[in-house]
Amino acid sequence: MNTPAPPARSGPPDSVLVVGASAAGLSTAEALRRKGYGGQITVLGDEIHPPYDRPPLSKQVLSGAWEPERTRLRDAGALAALDAEFLLGEAATALDVPALTVHTASGRSLRAGAVVIATGVRARRLPGQDGLAGVHGLRSLEDSLALRQELTPGRRLVVVGEGVLGSEAAATARKLGAEVTLAGPLASPMALQLGPVVSGLLGRLHAENGVRLRLGTAVAGLEGAQGRVTGVRLQDGETLPADVVVVSIGGVPATGWLEGSELTLDNGVVCDSRCRAAEGVYAVGDVARWHHSGLGRSLRLENRTNATEQAAAVAEAILGSDRPYTPVPYFWTDQFDARIQVHGTVRPDAHCEVVEGDLDGRRFVLRCSGEGNQGAATAVVGWNMPKQVRLHREQAFASQLPTPA
Repeated sequence: MNTPAPPARSGPPDSVLVVGASAAGLSTAEALRRKGYGGQITVLGDEIHPPYDRPPLSKQVLSGAWEPERTRLRDAGALAALDAEFLLGEAATALDVPALTVHTASGRSLRAGAVVIATGVRARRLPGQDGLAGVHGLRSLEDSLALRQELTPGRRLVVVGEGVLGSEAAATARKLGAEVTLAGPLASPMALQLGPVVSGLLGRLHAENGVRLRLGTAVAGLEGAQGRVTGVRLQDGETLPADVVVVSIGGVPATGWLEGSELTLDNGVVCDSRCRAAEGVYAVGDVARWHHSGLGRSLRLENRTNATEQAAAVAEAILGSDRPYTPVPYFWTDQFDARIQVHGTVRPDAHCEVVEGDLDGRRFVLRCSGEGNQGAATAVVGWNMPKQVRLHREQAFASQLPTPA
């Protein structure tokens, strides 16, 4: 979707309603104030907590290194300085697009001059998961704290899902002394995000640290007895014994409350290149699927960096800017002693070569290009070389990076 820009407004809206007190939602409010917006800002969130950071949930919070308060994105003073109204513990239930009005579970009707959707994603669930004790997701602060209570040394944990979140949870749990098995249909951890070379190396790192890899076979379901999980059943018939299970099989954009709203919903809120879903309605963060004009296709990114960068773009659009949002995708992950950073997208057909460091030393930068791209870089991947990977990013994507103000 790449609709023409709407007719020019006479000025910015008198009020902005942000639905979702997430990192993306908070960053939108902050970007509006930073850019001089003086109108009313309301932030509506279905959780009772002030905005908090989610990447630490599978690492610092799960390990016990951080207490929950440390995940807060801003202290009370900083939130007060925003001069925004925070309505927490209040879920949105519907959006009237023509009226720019959001209805809530308690019966409120909130109208604004512009609405920003920042409701993120919900965790996918396995059949039979509900009602079984010992089965955990890892999307909220409560999820992380509940799982932390169960990860005592020697307990048998099966992590279902070999993506970013599942791999991080497996690494953290192993460091806590749990007996960890990582299960999923792909051949190696984070294979879709990293490609075969780096994901294969990550698999070896997990195995060296005592994680059992049961990959290459999909999970069929869960086994239980007397209301508690006892194992994870694979499609080949094997059952992996488990005292605790983490289900990390991806997220579903939280758009159920938008059904019937006239917005286009297709793996997220479908937006144009300005992150606009309809006149006066924008989407930001994990829930937003927007047209990336640089790549020529729709894109939805689930990572912390995009939440902040897209929020700035949405704030500019609300204030009248007419520039497309064309970021170089970026994410990072910390597992055991490895920090892995990915700029761009590692495509399935990628040809990757080491441009600095070496694989055996586990300090390297890879430059990846896809077939048919005449050598153009599609990704730069770094393993424990943060400074060097940034330099190679600047070289590989020089024409796509924003010009400093």
